[in-house]
Amino acid sequence: MAKKKATTCFFALSSWLTGVSLIYLTWIIFSATAENSTVEVKVGVILNSDTVGKVGLSCLKMALSDFYESRSFYNTRLVLHVRDSNKDVVRAASAALDLIENEEVEAIIGPQTSTQANFIINLGDKARVPIISFSATSASLASLRSPYFFQATQNDSTQVHAISALVQAFGWRQVVPIYVDNQYGESIVPYLTDALQNVNVKVPYRSAIPAKATDDQIALELYKLMTMQSRVFVVHMWPGLGSRLFTKAEEIGLMDKGCVWIVTNGLADLFSVLNSTVVGAMQGVLGVKTHVPRRQELESFRVRWKREFQRENPGIVDAELNVFGLWAYDAAFALAMAVEKVVGNGYNGTSTSTGLGLVRNYSGNSSTDLDSFGVSRNGMKLRDELSRIRFRGLAGDFSLVNGKLQSSTFEIVNVNGNGKRLVGFWTPQYGLTRKLNLAANESTEYSTLKSNLGPVLWPGDTLPVPVGWVTPTNGKKLRVGIPVKSGNSTFVQVKRDPNTNRMQVTGFCIEVFNAAMDAMPYAVPVEFIPFAKSNGESAGSYNDMIYQVYLGNFDAVAADVTIVANRSIYVDFTMPYTDSGVTMIVPIKGIKTKNAWVFLKPLTLDLWMTTGCFFVFIGFVVWLLEHRINEDFRGPPSHQIGTSFWFSFSTMVLAHREQVVSNLARFVVVIWCFVVLILTQSYTASLTSLLTIQQLRPTLTDVNELLKNKENIGFPNGSFVLAMLREFIPFKPYQIKVYKSLQHLGELFENGDIAAAFDEIPYMKLFIAKHCSNYSMVGPIYKTNGFGFAFPRGSPLVGDVSRAILNVSEGDRMKKIENAWFISDTVCPDSSAMVTSESLGLNSFWGLFLIAGTASLSALALFVATFLYKHRKIVMRFDSEASLWQRIGVVLRIFNEKDLSSHTFKKNIELQNSSPSHVIDAVNGSPNTNFPPSPSCYSNQTEFNFVFHEEPGTPFSTQN
Repeated sequence: MAKKKATTCFFALSSWLTGVSLIYLTWIIFSATAENSTVEVKVGVILNSDTVGKVGLSCLKMALSDFYESRSFYNTRLVLHVRDSNKDVVRAASAALDLIENEEVEAIIGPQTSTQANFIINLGDKARVPIISFSATSASLASLRSPYFFQATQNDSTQVHAISALVQAFGWRQVVPIYVDNQYGESIVPYLTDALQNVNVKVPYRSAIPAKATDDQIALELYKLMTMQSRVFVVHMWPGLGSRLFTKAEEIGLMDKGCVWIVTNGLADLFSVLNSTVVGAMQGVLGVKTHVPRRQELESFRVRWKREFQRENPGIVDAELNVFGLWAYDAAFALAMAVEKVVGNGYNGTSTSTGLGLVRNYSGNSSTDLDSFGVSRNGMKLRDELSRIRFRGLAGDFSLVNGKLQSSTFEIVNVNGNGKRLVGFWTPQYGLTRKLNLAANESTEYSTLKSNLGPVLWPGDTLPVPVGWVTPTNGKKLRVGIPVKSGNSTFVQVKRDPNTNRMQVTGFCIEVFNAAMDAMPYAVPVEFIPFAKSNGESAGSYNDMIYQVYLGNFDAVAADVTIVANRSIYVDFTMPYTDSGVTMIVPIKGIKTKNAWVFLKPLTLDLWMTTGCFFVFIGFVVWLLEHRINEDFRGPPSHQIGTSFWFSFSTMVLAHREQVVSNLARFVVVIWCFVVLILTQSYTASLTSLLTIQQLRPTLTDVNELLKNKENIGFPNGSFVLAMLREFIPFKPYQIKVYKSLQHLGELFENGDIAAAFDEIPYMKLFIAKHCSNYSMVGPIYKTNGFGFAFPRGSPLVGDVSRAILNVSEGDRMKKIENAWFISDTVCPDSSAMVTSESLGLNSFWGLFLIAGTASLSALALFVATFLYKHRKIVMRFDSEASLWQRIGVVLRIFNEKDLSSHTFKKNIELQNSSPSHVIDAVNGSPNTNFPPSPSCYSNQTEFNFVFHEEPGTPFSTQN
């Protein structure tokens, strides 16, 4: 039984092994058949034999190996035909011609440089052979408009906006491009200049260095840059020339503190090929580097490539995979995919030869004569297919739109130590940003803030941001134009020392300019140049002087130049350093007060009437509160009225004789005395002003008075003031008188030639400081922008000088300068006090009257309520058939009686009882009429029993 089972297992195992062998044999036969039936498509490769070229070729081979290893069922196989251009344009063109004519390649990968590609593109266009370059980045190649050229690399023009964002973020105003003098270098300059001008950055000079320049030529160009003021440089060249440039720059001192160097991706992407000496010279350099997303697939390929490249090139040590190698890998992938779709789909498997016309069909012979150039049959299809390829490559998303790779994210790196450090990113959507994956709560707007970048170490191992502008080393000074004026000018004054014949420039504007230069973060040597003719007279108006800055004859203008729109077309102004506006100045005349009724002017009519009404009202309230309990407010009606008015009006001098005994009356009187005190003090002050200060007042206060009286007016000679005011005020030509100086203005006023003058506030302040007792500024102020210093359009000094002016203005320096030039020894009264004093109106005191009225009414209401409540029983027991008026009459008669329960009358009764005269009168039977009856006389009275006699409404008490 066991033997039978063993025999069965043996036969089963034999059958399984036989099946596996047959399957394996079938697979080998199929694979061999598939390998023998694929079509080999020839592809030319033109590269230099340098490190970049070798890295690219290695990545091309690995790309095809990886591609077909995962796609063994494809019908096509790319076969590379490599040519070495040896860094020569002619050899590269010859290699391309040989590949097209003799090798009959379907496409060409390369060439490596932009200058080589310029001619090869035309060959590919003529033969309809796609040219795919993974390293020719020149923006000018696209201008050839060849449909058969594909830039599988980032175009140089895509990074200029990242560079301009960096310049804008740090506030630099001038940039000098340094580029290699060939097609690769020149192509970026127009795009870079436009991008910088869009952010108001000027390009004062372009430094082109020959591709084969010697070290002496490089040093000579760098020395020329040192004689200039700008210290922000953008370098665009390949590593070979760039290495020598930075080495020389460090030697001559252009890599020290205050300098800024920015390199494009031509250097930043190939940073790994630079040796340690060059890296040491590039400390502090900023770089714009192509961003490659980190992925596990990329890291795995990097390890495999390192091992493969070291095996093929044992003489190259520590080679690093760069972005050009990744673009080469992706370009080979894209070409293999396109070839399979164009060629492989139509293959019937009957032939493996490439010489039977299945792929190419040339109309001429195999000569290299351009006239007999053949045309590729599949070129047009292959071109269209390459434009449709989309996939995720090692370098990122791969797509060729209009023949260019679509990728536009850049890294901002800083050379620090032995390598480079990432400080931020730039994207077209968000601008400068610290990280790419923005959180939902972070801003998604385009930004150029330097705070979005990490800390940067600048050349010279400094952390503060360089200003990008230094004093030139050739001793060139800033040529500052100044006006020449007749007479002594407070603003700008030019004199010559008779002993030394040296020019002396003084004045308010000059001192402010010098103070701003002293406050600059760097030294700026200045040379003042008078704008004058050979005979010393002025060479023109201020507009003419400003135009000299536009022409380049002056580097700046320091004078009392007003900032106006038409001048800003030609120059840039700093922020103003004086008050702005145009005002009117008029003489002051004395006034003798002869009006007998001047004492009424301190208060307006409504205030007089309100005060009088309140005097009457307060007198009435006090009488009402004191009548029943105070003998001073009793007696005949005429006496009571006189006493009330007398008491109320006597509160003005606090001299009233009558005493108030009611607490409510005292409360009202205290409030009213406070109101009266304020009124009298205000009246006194206003009357004093009318009788003294008001004696000096302007002759007129309104521009319309000038027009109405057809008075003559003065305007400064050659100023914009007249043209500006004509838009607001229709002056007649005969009314206008022109003065050449402030001294001339004073003469026109003294001679009575003008009634007023218009000029800018600084001039008017200066004139009043010298004639303060005779003239005053009045009327409306017409807005202007004040005085400013003029510089050429786009000058980087404008921002720095403006900030310096702010520093001077916020400190004590500006105050000292103004005191030195505008404050005279004459003590001037306040100009505001010379204006006519206005009468005091009710609007200034209505709050006081409101308080007094509220207090009086409250006291009156409390008194009435208390009085009615106290006598409520009398009113209620009165005949119900009595009319309302009868009831009111009863209340009034009660009010007219003395309130014997008051402490004032009780006190008098006590005095009467204790007096000897009272005893005598009582004996004689005649009571003393000077005192009220004794309280005992009323002891038997009934409080509420009233009897009406013939005279109704007259109550009298009955005795029991």
